[in-house]
Amino acid sequence: MKITEWLDEQEAAGVDVSQVSLPDDLAFEEDPDETIFFEEVNPCGLFCEQNHPFSTVERYGHWYYCRGQDKKAGIHATGMEWHFFTKDKELALRTARSHI
Repeated sequence: MKITEWLDEQEAAGVDVSQVSLPDDLAFEEDPDETIFFEEVNPCGLFCEQNHPFSTVERYGHWYYCRGQDKKAGIHATGMEWHFFTKDKELALRTARSHI
């Protein structure tokens, strides 16, 4: 089953899919059709392997998956991860940009 099919089924069942977590077997099996936004706050440089705040929007069919770590978490911090599913591309982009 594809991510879009699973999300459509959940939506048809009346589930609020905006904050749903994907089952592990779906989350790691499928690559996005397109990554339409990615930004990372990394003042350390290319070779730093620590955590850095980021935002990304990936498209799976007609669904947009926004996720990241909020800039307020700080450099090399853990926590403040977020994610959001929507069919609205502009909402997805606004949400991702607001966290970075």
